[in-house]
Amino acid sequence: MYKEFKQVVKLNDGREIEISTGKLAKQATGSVVVKMGKTMLLATVVVADDAKDDVDFMPLSVDYREKYASVGRFPGGFMKREARPSDYEILISRLIDRALRPLFPDDFHAETFVNVMLMSADHDDMPDALAGLAASAALAVTDIPFGGPISEVRVSRIDGKFVINPGAEDNARADIDLIVAATIDNIMMVEGEMNEVSEQEMLEAIKFAHDAIKVQCEAQLELRKQVGVEGFKEYCHEVNDEDLKKKVWDETFDKAYAAAMTQTADKHERKRLFGEVKEGFLSQYDEEQRTEIEKLVGKYYHDVEKEAVRQMVVNERVRLDGRKTNEIRPIWCEVDYLPAVHGSAIFTRGETQSLTTVTLGNKMDEQMIDGAMIKGYSPFLLHYNFPPFSTGDARAYRGVGRREVGHGNLAHRALAKVLPSKGEKFPYTVRVVSDILESNGSSSMATVCAGTLAMMDAGIPISKPVSGIAMGLIADPKTKKYAILSDILGDEDHLGDMDFKVCGTPNGITATQMDIKVDGLSYEVLEEALLQAKQGREHILSRMLETLPEPRQSYKEYAPRIETIVIPKDMIGAVIGPGGKIIQEIQAKTNTVIAVTEVEDKGYIEITANNGTDMLAAKEKVNNIVRLPELDQIYKGKVKGITTFGAFVEILPNHQGLLHISEIDWKRIKTVEEVLKEGQEVEVKVIGIDEKTNKIKLSRKVLLPKPPKEEKSEE
Repeated sequence: MYKEFKQVVKLNDGREIEISTGKLAKQATGSVVVKMGKTMLLATVVVADDAKDDVDFMPLSVDYREKYASVGRFPGGFMKREARPSDYEILISRLIDRALRPLFPDDFHAETFVNVMLMSADHDDMPDALAGLAASAALAVTDIPFGGPISEVRVSRIDGKFVINPGAEDNARADIDLIVAATIDNIMMVEGEMNEVSEQEMLEAIKFAHDAIKVQCEAQLELRKQVGVEGFKEYCHEVNDEDLKKKVWDETFDKAYAAAMTQTADKHERKRLFGEVKEGFLSQYDEEQRTEIEKLVGKYYHDVEKEAVRQMVVNERVRLDGRKTNEIRPIWCEVDYLPAVHGSAIFTRGETQSLTTVTLGNKMDEQMIDGAMIKGYSPFLLHYNFPPFSTGDARAYRGVGRREVGHGNLAHRALAKVLPSKGEKFPYTVRVVSDILESNGSSSMATVCAGTLAMMDAGIPISKPVSGIAMGLIADPKTKKYAILSDILGDEDHLGDMDFKVCGTPNGITATQMDIKVDGLSYEVLEEALLQAKQGREHILSRMLETLPEPRQSYKEYAPRIETIVIPKDMIGAVIGPGGKIIQEIQAKTNTVIAVTEVEDKGYIEITANNGTDMLAAKEKVNNIVRLPELDQIYKGKVKGITTFGAFVEILPNHQGLLHISEIDWKRIKTVEEVLKEGQEVEVKVIGIDEKTNKIKLSRKVLLPKPPKEEKSEE
């Protein structure tokens, strides 16, 4: 038997979220079920008994997975079972990880595994808004040392009103769509997209979300009390030498501060200077002593270096590379760099560089999405690649990791807002690929900037250009001093208290990603940071537009040409033909690719060709199929059959008419075969269409010269 404990949270619209524990997965360190409507998530956490040797970081693994059975579906593919996580599952795993990771103690190093599983799902209730709550609640019912609880909610503005965890159908109308994570006291993480909104509007959404999160955190604390968990487990995952630690700080801090004050823009030179300080300290020991203490010295010196840089920035108001706090690194851009692609751009800012390409395709190039919750096709793809050579690392590239999926998704959200809607005027599928060739901070934002330029170079009529910037914050809790940093370096990202990225057009924000590591960050400081980010975005955009001020008026020579023909719904079968025979024949003869879709009461024939001649040929063949016979029009048809009373002539595909024997010639003929034979092409005119039966009457003789009347002889 089991004993179940429950807590219920009410949302502001009356809906309820139920959090329960004690019924499922009892051998895990902690487990909970979170339920809202018909959507149910099982979250488990398992922690190792102790830390492994020589581990000096938090080995946290977070996995969110969706079961297809949760929505009554079979998985796609040959295997018909859940396989590697989809991008959607990876993105939700990252949302949970980024909120939880900063709240574990720095000296806690036991392997910790958090798994969240979607077990039941309503098609309208989105589980990503509940996953963070489920993960935190699973931790809350254990004695694992954790600085939570936290919760995550979706906050959307729909028809001018903020809503917590809206349904998917309503959320499709939202102009603000954010996932916000927070503790009772502090915002931890923000990610989402917006329709060019202001900084103040975004802050209002975050505040609204935080109010809802506080209630959910209180419910977790109540559940913890119900279960009877008090305090945290004791652990000892680090062995420290306090005397050595003090010695490292005393002998290296001033030297590290001086190294930071050299303010060189070359990160490799900075690394060398800081390394010399550490090496100088170790040089006082013989080889045996050095081997014994080197790892501890490295750990302590890392903290020295971090604090020296932080104090320099806060006190001197200058940065590692000599810039002011709001100064952007030098920027240069170039478009049309790759001559054979559909669009390309290089965006370089400081030591960060993206080479981005755009490829235009047809409907059959759309990405098929076959997830448990999301199923369909996407006409816009953005892929972000981060090879090791971009940071000078000597290692093999083993493919796309979670970080690359997350960075690519942020850029995708930022740029998707300005793409033209796919339709007759813009029928293309678009793929943007950003290859990071150099990296020292803000490579995802370089992707946004390079992506904008590459799409304009490709001739895509985007509504407005988008730029992006990565911001940082360093705050001293003792002095209450802080410094907001524009266009952060990789080192500043690592040592700072906040990393947030903002993308937008001149009109407002389109996407954001924010991770906050400091307690007690006020909304006033956050607003100041957002306004400073706006100034940075505008500066970066001005440099981009100097290179290419607007989209090109035409597509590149190598880009495919796509045109769409709209036809009546009942003509789709005629274009496709039995078993696809007709459409395949058209594609083969005209060297084109043709896609057919049905939307409501219309059919859309999308033709892709590499040149104008092939396009015209394919259009003519499709138009001949869907064209209806018109009265008094002349057609060149083919004789399909002969009878004693006339011939049946196909004037258009699937349209035959009767050419009566009396309409073949002005002179009287005894048999049809005197003039016509099967397979012969003949020019005819439509002289009648029966409205009820759609039978067509044809005439050949009206197109022939009428012979003069013979005069009667007088007797």
